[in-house]
Order: sequence, then C-alpha cells, then structure tokens
Amino acid sequence: MSAPMSNAVALDAPQPLGSDRFEEAGFAALVGIAAALQFSIAAAQILLTIALVIWAALLLVRREPVEAPSFFWPLALYAGFTLVSATFSIEPRTSIVDCKQLVLFLIVPLTFRLASGSRGITLVTVVISCAAISAAFGIIQYGILHYDHLNQRPRGTLGHYMTYSGLLMLVMCVAIARILFLSWGRAWAALVMPALAVAVALTSTRSAAVGACMAAALLFALKDFRLFALAPIVAAIFFAFAPQMIMQRFVSMFDTRDPTRIDRVAMLREGGRMIAAHPIVGVGPNMIQKRYAEYRGPDAVNQVNPHLHNNPVQIAAERGLPALAAWLWFIVALARDLARRFRTGRQPFLAAAALAALVALLTAGLFEYNFGDSEVLMLFLLLATLPAAADRAATQTA
Repeated sequence: MSAPMSNAVALDAPQPLGSDRFEEAGFAALVGIAAALQFSIAAAQILLTIALVIWAALLLVRREPVEAPSFFWPLALYAGFTLVSATFSIEPRTSIVDCKQLVLFLIVPLTFRLASGSRGITLVTVVISCAAISAAFGIIQYGILHYDHLNQRPRGTLGHYMTYSGLLMLVMCVAIARILFLSWGRAWAALVMPALAVAVALTSTRSAAVGACMAAALLFALKDFRLFALAPIVAAIFFAFAPQMIMQRFVSMFDTRDPTRIDRVAMLREGGRMIAAHPIVGVGPNMIQKRYAEYRGPDAVNQVNPHLHNNPVQIAAERGLPALAAWLWFIVALARDLARRFRTGRQPFLAAAALAALVALLTAGLFEYNFGDSEVLMLFLLLATLPAAADRAATQTA
C-alpha cells in the first residue's frame, strides 16, 4: 500500500515544465535582453516581455512564490511613491504614462529566478561580446563617418550618445572585474577593454568617463592597492594619443566658465526651488521640462532642460522627498548586499562587477540623470541582481 500512496503524492506535486526547456527559454530571453540593449531598446523590450511571460508561467505552473533579493523592496516602495506623485501632477495622465518605466524594476525578480548558478557568467560574457561590437561601431563612426564634434558624437546604433556611453561604462565595470577576479576567461575581457575605453572617450561624455574611472578605482582597491600604479601610465597614454577635441572636452571639467558646467549648477538651484515648493510629491514624473520656466533663475544658460542632470535632485524635484528616501534606501541596501556577497558569496566576481557598476552609476549620476535612462537602468538592474541569483542556486542546492 505504501508504494501507491507515494506515487499519488508524486503525481500531485508540481511537475517540471517540459524538462526545464521552458525555463531555459526564459534564460535565453534574458540573455537576449542583455545583448539587445547595446543595439535596440525596442528589441530589448520585446524580449523583456517574452521573459516576463515565461517567468509568470513558471510561477503559476510550479506554484512558486515570487522571490527577490532584499534590495528589491525599497525599489518597489520607490515605485509606489512615484505613482502617488503622478496622481498629484498638474498633468496626471502624462505623468502616469511616464510611470511605465517602473515595469523595468521587474528585471530584479526576473533575473533572480532565471539567472541562477553559473548562468550569470554566461550572461556577462554575452554582454561583453556585444559591447565589443558596439564599441567598434562607435570608433568607426568617429574615425570614418565624422561623428567627431559635440553636435554629432558616436552613439552606436542607439538614439543618444549619453545612453551609448552609459552602457559602455557599465560594461567596462564588468570587463575590469573579470580581468581582476576571475582566474579564467580574462583574455577576452582584456582584449575588449581598450575598445570600450576608447569608445567612451570618443563620445566626449565626461560623466561616463569619470564614472568608469571611479569604478576602476574601486576594483583596484578591492583587489590590490598596488594596481593604482597603473593610473599614471593610463593617464600618460590618454594625454599622448587623445585627439585635441577630446582633450579640450575633458579639460573643460575644470573650467569655471564652461557653459555646461554653469548650467548644471543652475539646474541644481532650480531643482532646489522645486523641492522647496513641492517637498512631498514633487512636480510629477515627466514634468520637469514643462515646469522648468517657473523655477528658472537668471544664471541658467538654457531656457529649458528635459531633466536636472543629477539623480538625487531629479528624483526629489520630480517625485518628492519620500521617493528620494526610498531610492537612497535602495542604494544602501544594494551596496550592503553586494559587499556581503563579495566577501562570502558564490561568485565574488559578479559581486565586484555589480559594486563597480553601482559606483559608476552613482558617480556619473551626479552629472546626468542616468537612473531615468531605460537602457542604462535595465543593464544596471540586471548586473546588480546576478550575485544574488548565483547565491540563490547555492542555497537551493544546499
């Protein structure tokens, strides 16, 4: 009698979905997202939709609970405050439509579920390889197609040079971490690194360049402080071979008369006025540009700006101080989670890469609203979740 009873229990238990082929399709879609981000946001979003459908099917058929790393919950709270802000906007419909970007936060539980174990290494290999192609195309644009001035900069196949440089900045974090913290597979990352660095420099995007430098400094400190001896060598190579226009662009960071620098300081003041006037809910998502003139000061260079070129100020002005508090909670929770996984996790390389990506995003985000750039946000959230996904597989095995 015992055998039939055990068979009945086995038949009632949730069954694997097509010998895990459905799950493998979900991971393939996730890899496709990471690859497509370098070339087309439309393709990446289509693949994200496919991956979300597969993930939902897995949850339903296998009766699994929704799982996510702890840093996802302050991000969810941030989304909630954003929706509240949208309802109090002077144009609620416009603001609510802009909130569709919040769907991208589902990349965290999606990656956590589908990129477990060693899959994270496979995924970042694809990311580095696709970025190498994108970087090469940007170099060709600069050298052959005359994308060599501030009004027309290399942008790969993407719509804006800021997005292009922001993505390459994040991939540089992964490539450097792979060189320093993996005992195998270093050669490809080392081969790709010069192209990534050159492509970022050729975009003349100062925020991405500074972000990449800060990320590299963090990785050097995590690995071995003696690696900082490379910094003067890299600087000498840059000053020796950088085109004159690129040199002038980077020197302008220290020029107090540079118009872009003056305007960024003005935007911080305008953001402060918005926060003072609307401290709880902000002016509303996608409302900065429409309400810019109300708060513009005499020191502003541009009559209007689409955003305030600073992540914390943009979030507080647009969505209110509670949303900023939730965002800061997310950043702190993520940093603590990644630091712990770097020390004790299954894949310290992935944790180091994610920590570097966080530092790069925050540093560049002092001069650019990169948390609102869909492509950059998608890749960042994916990289940030991979260490937790690797440890999830280890926990399940144990």
